[in-house]
Amino acid sequence: MAGIVLADGFGVKSGNPKLPDSPYEVHDGTRPQPRVVENAGAVVVKPPADAKVLFDGKNLDAWSSGKDAAAWQIVDGAMVAAKTDVSTKESFGAIQLHAEWRCPAGRKVHDQGGGNSGIFLMGLYEVQVLQSHNNKTYPDGQAASLYGQCPPLVNATTKQGDWQSYDIIFTPPVYDGETVKEPARVTILHNGIVVQNNKAYLGPTQHKTLASYPKTHPATAPIRLQFHGDSMEYRNFWVRPLGTYDQTTP
Repeated sequence: MAGIVLADGFGVKSGNPKLPDSPYEVHDGTRPQPRVVENAGAVVVKPPADAKVLFDGKNLDAWSSGKDAAAWQIVDGAMVAAKTDVSTKESFGAIQLHAEWRCPAGRKVHDQGGGNSGIFLMGLYEVQVLQSHNNKTYPDGQAASLYGQCPPLVNATTKQGDWQSYDIIFTPPVYDGETVKEPARVTILHNGIVVQNNKAYLGPTQHKTLASYPKTHPATAPIRLQFHGDSMEYRNFWVRPLGTYDQTTP
């Protein structure tokens, strides 16, 4: 079955490269589906005093599409994916990130189509955004996966039309010259449930290809939100840059 993938995206081997320390391939449809954990949906967290608010429902001033203004729209206080990707004008390295997202009710969703987007940390490392409630796909491509690398510990996605939340702690890789001393790592809470626990990225996100680290890497870079042909929605998007401990006298 090598090189053959069902339209459903699951049930057969992908024919893609094998993942390290794993019996599975990239986008392997035979990989076990993460266990479903029913929950109440989005955890709404107001921006802390030291947060950088990237979207509060009012404008897209923090975002752009290349050299142009952000191509997305604001509808009823949500930023709605359209036309192309958007990226933050500001660059970030290690961060705490909160974002809420949803796939509107009533839309046909199947496998990777209809409810697909992604949050690219530093524009390189994707946390998959996908309507994964009652929607099977290859496990390393479902909601809160490290796309093409690692499925979530559980499937915490609630029904279509509900708001979902991601709380993400990300640290970029550490290099010594051209050698990676420490890979990029991420912890993700999906609707308040830990789904990635200090998980290492194999490298910047790839499609159908085994990820690996380049010889050089930026210290900071913009956050990118993917337009995958689906008008996914985001709200309450903020970050806190994470530096080293600064001991000061109150």
